[in-house]
Formats: sequence, C-alpha cells, structure tokens
Amino acid sequence: MLKLPADLVLGSTSIYRANLLRRLLPIFGIAKPEVDETPLAGEPPKALAVRLAREKCLAVSTKFPAAIVIGADQVADRNGISVGKAYDRANAIIDLQNSSGQKLYFHSAVCVHFRGAFYPFVDTTICHFRSLSTLEITAYLDADQPYDCAGSIKTESFGITLLERMESNDPTGVIGLPLIALSRVLRGLVAA
Repeated sequence: MLKLPADLVLGSTSIYRANLLRRLLPIFGIAKPEVDETPLAGEPPKALAVRLAREKCLAVSTKFPAAIVIGADQVADRNGISVGKAYDRANAIIDLQNSSGQKLYFHSAVCVHFRGAFYPFVDTTICHFRSLSTLEITAYLDADQPYDCAGSIKTESFGITLLERMESNDPTGVIGLPLIALSRVLRGLVAA
C-alpha cells in the first residue's frame, strides 16, 4: 500500500476504474470531470484517449489543486477507427459482429497531476477476437451486459471467452486503469 504525500482524487466516474484503484489505495476521492468526449475531426483513437485523459485530469485538478489527481480514458480501436460504448444491446451486437475475427486495440491513457506537473502514460492491450456466431454474441450479452464498456466486452468477466488471445503489458490496462504504470508514477511522487 502506498503512503502518498497528498490526498488523491480520481477524475472519473467509472466504477471499473474506482474498483481497480482500490487495489492500491483504500481511500480516495472521486470527482466527475466535465469534459466533452467528442473526437476531433480525424483524431486517431490513441490520440483521443491521451487528450481526454489529460483534459479530465486538468478539469479535476483545478477543483482540487493540492491533491494528486488521476484522469483516465480508454478508447477501443478497430482498424484505426474509435469504437465507443454501445449503450444498448442492438449496438453491442453490431460492435461484436464487427470485432469477430478481428483485432481490437484498447488504448488506456492516464494522466496524473501533482504540484503543477503532469505525468501521462498510455497502455495498449491488443485483443484478438475469435470468429463469433450470432448465438455466441447474444449469449455473451445476456451474461455480461457490457453496454457501458468500450468495444462491448468485459475481459475481466465472460468476455474473455470471445478471444483467441490477448497481448498486454498490464492485465488491468484493458479494464481501463493500468495499475502497474500507475503504481510506478505514484511511487515516484512518494520518493520526490
């Protein structure tokens, strides 16, 4: 467990990120970043994730200037196109049909702010999907209902069965908050 030099605020309302962060810290604040998540014209998925993580971090750090603030965003990327949250079953079916037999890149960007300095990083996980039947897709959606997840998949749950394999430096990165790199940044703040 880390002993930080200041209070920490997670600039995200994602329950998945909050649950992951609890692995490192038992107590932290949560603040909703008021950020427009609309991609810029021609903005690549990874660049979108990086920009949104920084904007969320900046928006929350202005409200909590003495705290360590973590802003994060994840964008799924299929063939260079951003894949967002489905929000409903019909869109999730389309998402997973489009991912069948394909690779989906999950860019999890994080930006930490403390005492005027920013510490950004990105973790990318590559998910190789199996060829999926409509029956498999609908059975999966019945089980996980991943409508609030980028790419309509929860790899930490039954979604793992949809994959041939996964390439990752950090198994928590695909869930939305890469804890290995985040731990490294936070340890650096403790040592500073």
